[in-house]
Amino acid sequence: MTPTQPAAAPLRGGAPADPPGGWAPGPLVRSLLLLVLAATLASGVLSIWLVSRASEPDTLQRTVGRDNDEVELVARMLASKIEQNQRVLAALADGIAPALLGAPAALHGWLQQDPGARVFDSVAVARADGGVVARVRGARAEAAEPEGVPESDTLRQVLRAGKPVVSGVVGSTPAQARVVFAVPMLGAQGRVVGAVAGTLRLQSQSLLPPALALPLRDRSRFIVFTHDGVILSHPQPDRVLTGAAEEPGLQAVLAREGGAQALLAPGVRLLDDGRVVSWAGVALPRWIVARVSDTRASLGPLVAAQQRAWWLAGWSIAAVGVLAALALLWLMRPLTLLRLQARSVLSGGHPAALPWLRQHERRAPGEVSDVVRVFARLVELRRQQQRSSDVLKRQLQEVLDHTPLGIALTRGERIEVVNAQACDLLGYAPAQLLGRDLLRLVAQLPGDEDVIARVRADFAAHGRFKGELPLLQQDGTTLWARVQGEPAHAGEPMRGVVWVLEDGTAERESRLQQDWERWHDPLTYLPNRAALERRLQVLLSERVDRAARRSGAVSDGEASGVLLYLDVDHFTVINEVAGHNAGDDVLRHLSRLLEAEVRQMGWVARLGGDEFAVVLPGATPARASAVADRLRMVVQAWEPAYHGRTFTIGLSIGLVPLEPGVTDVSAVLTAADMACYAAKRAGRDRVELGHVPQPADHAP
Repeated sequence: MTPTQPAAAPLRGGAPADPPGGWAPGPLVRSLLLLVLAATLASGVLSIWLVSRASEPDTLQRTVGRDNDEVELVARMLASKIEQNQRVLAALADGIAPALLGAPAALHGWLQQDPGARVFDSVAVARADGGVVARVRGARAEAAEPEGVPESDTLRQVLRAGKPVVSGVVGSTPAQARVVFAVPMLGAQGRVVGAVAGTLRLQSQSLLPPALALPLRDRSRFIVFTHDGVILSHPQPDRVLTGAAEEPGLQAVLAREGGAQALLAPGVRLLDDGRVVSWAGVALPRWIVARVSDTRASLGPLVAAQQRAWWLAGWSIAAVGVLAALALLWLMRPLTLLRLQARSVLSGGHPAALPWLRQHERRAPGEVSDVVRVFARLVELRRQQQRSSDVLKRQLQEVLDHTPLGIALTRGERIEVVNAQACDLLGYAPAQLLGRDLLRLVAQLPGDEDVIARVRADFAAHGRFKGELPLLQQDGTTLWARVQGEPAHAGEPMRGVVWVLEDGTAERESRLQQDWERWHDPLTYLPNRAALERRLQVLLSERVDRAARRSGAVSDGEASGVLLYLDVDHFTVINEVAGHNAGDDVLRHLSRLLEAEVRQMGWVARLGGDEFAVVLPGATPARASAVADRLRMVVQAWEPAYHGRTFTIGLSIGLVPLEPGVTDVSAVLTAADMACYAAKRAGRDRVELGHVPQPADHAP
């Protein structure tokens, strides 16, 4: 009998399970529609605003540039007119023979005939002493008056300076205003023998014609004034010969620049009231040409254009927003179908029960069904990975439980994995240790140092920990354990540390005996020099005894072993910079490094200070040399850190084979010490081979 398929439950929120012939966008699609409309509106408004803001400075810059060009053009034109008048006057002076200065009648006749003299309103000639010899006005000769002629001051100025001069404005009204040009007359040796002056009306075509104020623009005017601030040309004739400091626009510029003389160099300034003042200087007469323009008149067409642009942009933005919303609705159709699929599954139904949904799904390009299949595949992969992880964890736990040492794995100092031997050692059940802080199991003994701080300091200084720790057992007793902690990731103990635990109670009890202190170093717990000499003597004696039992003599080919004499390079730097406590810490850690490297083939002793010895019984010199190089590299790779500074140390090693016939321990140590000294002298951090002198070596 086939079981009955349960009916599809209604969707959450009371929506019908089979919507009538259509679908509505979900909250995400509606939010995206609003976002698109808002983004379109904001981008359009921002674009129009940025364009309008950018066009104003551009228009203003073009206006300023145009004013500058026109001002410089007028200044060059005025300078050209003055230079042309100067050249005409200079040609007139060059044509006057010095002898004519003594014949006024002849000089009058010459001036009346010369075409260059008719360029000026009047021409006057003076001797070197300043006396006027002749003066003509047009074609008519005039006699010099007793008090002098209008050109007299300018003529005397030229005679004193010996170079051309353009005078200031002469006359009190615009109609009477004149400008005097004067040049020197030179004799045969280049000496000034006289001077010629020509006068021009200020408003003449040869100087400042009325057309100079062109081109005219609304709210813009050209002004020419002297370096003393006297206006020479103005669109309003009644302003000529008045002060430039009273002119609107120029008044503010003159105040800021420090007077009219500062405007001889070209420049431009935008005033606070919207006016733009451009100016340029005319060098020889020291005149200034300026143009004052009102920027509001220039920006008026731009403002009108911006208003029209805002209306056009508004309609364009609305049209683009509607089109973008319709396009988004069409593109988001698969997402809406996916939402309906999810709601159907959450309500207990099945997508296959919705025929209208299948029709829309067939029209879509497969996004909904593809996404559903992808998620189903991801869920299945996650389950497979979880099963594989569980298998690996069980296998790892089995391996750890069969390891004869206590092992624990911590992350952030909290226990995540622990084996059965560690649990038996501490008397806890695995569930009681998992999740606990391993360092919280360290007992703080009265009068002892902060052990937890020392463990953390070792990780900070050496990247690992190796030593004895008092651990609290379940019954409250203290277990002294040999503990070694190695980071799972080098230099990052917080990411994970592998701890190895061994019962060290018996070893500690032996150290507490008086006899132990006699033969061991109290800082590193290594055998001391006396223990080394005793054990080395036993090793040499046993070898002689074995050889004697076999053949009555020591075999030359038998290898008795090797003695390595080690001296720490640059150890004094650590003592001097980081202190003796840091030096003691380095010696303790170094002893553990050496023990770990030679534990399977020999033993280590501390001779005193920063000197150590390593005995390798039965090792050949080649094998011992490889071990010595290994010790050098291990120590060189270790960089202890104290007080925020790292230190580099090394090993200088003397290697002495325990050759046949050697029985004197003192001679062996002396030879090894000398080989170590040779390694020091050869540059440190190296291995030098030495030999124990044979009795024959000392024979006479």
